[in-house]
Amino acid sequence: MPSRRRCGVTALLPLLLLSGTALAAPAPESESPASHHGRWTYLLRLDATALAMLPRRGASPDSGFLQLEPTLVLDGGKRLGLNLGAPVRLRAWGGGTGAGLVREEDWDTPSDWGQWVRVLMLGDESSPVALWAGSLDIYSLLSGHLVRHYDNRSNPDYHPAGAVLTGTLGPLYVEAFSSDVLGARLMGAEVALDVRRYALALSAVHDWAKAGGSARPVTLAHMDGSAVLMLRRSGDSVFEAQAFAGWGGRPGVGGAWGVVAGAGADAVSPTLHLRARLEVRRQHGGFRQGWFGPDYELARFQAAGTSGLPVADASIPDGHSAYGELAMGWDAVRLGDEVHRHLHLVLGVEAFTWGRVDADGRLAVQLFGRDLEIALRGVAVGLRQPGTRYLGTGELRWRFLGGRLYLLGQCGALLYPAEGALRPGAITSLGLGMDNVR
Repeated sequence: MPSRRRCGVTALLPLLLLSGTALAAPAPESESPASHHGRWTYLLRLDATALAMLPRRGASPDSGFLQLEPTLVLDGGKRLGLNLGAPVRLRAWGGGTGAGLVREEDWDTPSDWGQWVRVLMLGDESSPVALWAGSLDIYSLLSGHLVRHYDNRSNPDYHPAGAVLTGTLGPLYVEAFSSDVLGARLMGAEVALDVRRYALALSAVHDWAKAGGSARPVTLAHMDGSAVLMLRRSGDSVFEAQAFAGWGGRPGVGGAWGVVAGAGADAVSPTLHLRARLEVRRQHGGFRQGWFGPDYELARFQAAGTSGLPVADASIPDGHSAYGELAMGWDAVRLGDEVHRHLHLVLGVEAFTWGRVDADGRLAVQLFGRDLEIALRGVAVGLRQPGTRYLGTGELRWRFLGGRLYLLGQCGALLYPAEGALRPGAITSLGLGMDNVR
């Protein structure tokens, strides 16, 4: 059943394995990604950019850096891969008195050293046991009712390496994850019993709050049941429709619960993978589905809105909401790993009956023989309410001179935790890179 397993990690990690950023390393149009199966390939890359970190509303002095980003990728096929690399920022100007040559916030905790591992991949979705480690970006834990579109590096000063372990034994499937393998942070698991067209799953997630800054621990649990209503196969194409329902809560917090019901569909063909989901939710006593979402690494310090409280203490009105999700990958040649797709889109929107709207999305496209790559990502939390939180980044890579050299550009609006609050800032960078892709 393609829609009920590894909905987060399999869509994410091939992209990170070969790109190291939101932008991919292209292959020639005539070469299928599957042609590399069974032999080792490698990629060497060096990016050099001028990076400016700018304050907003006078929050802090601006700083400028020369950023060098080496990358080494070893690709042993579908079941073995390694991507190593990290940005090293050398101060060029600003930072105030006593500022060091290297940006201190990038390396001031043990967890920050995890950023050197972008991806370690052992096994794939057909393996009885598989392990992925590195950056978790738009990660969802199976059903997604506790962890959905989570990014473990959305805090610009916290760069952990996460890990996802999966295992299958007959009808049992288990997925466990840690957001930080070098610190006690988010840890959770979901266990699913899958019998023919029916599945029952139990998930639990705990934030130990002992890395990535001081915050309050929190625990959530959820139970889900699902049924496949329709399954059709035609050659290499598959269509599946499902219905599901679930209940969750915060153990130890009385009256904090929520229920959800909805339907979803998957369509898979050689050139298209489309996943859609629509849910109706009920929240009560401060619980909500998707608690560990795209802005959680910031909300754990200060939730969106005007309360100034962390999400574990902020008041969430009782009510209902509707949630919609769309994920699409398309390629004019043939779908392979995420890096070989002309279009990759992920979009999620939740509208609450009490007036709030949350939205997050990511769009990546490859144009002109894959020489031009553009990636956009945005998060808006608390729309139509005071204190709306906006985050966004845009990246561009344009290859020239046969593809070995490329122009890099990036800009974005970020939030930096500082003394229990969030300090607004922006980044902009421009530079060149080179690798041995072509």
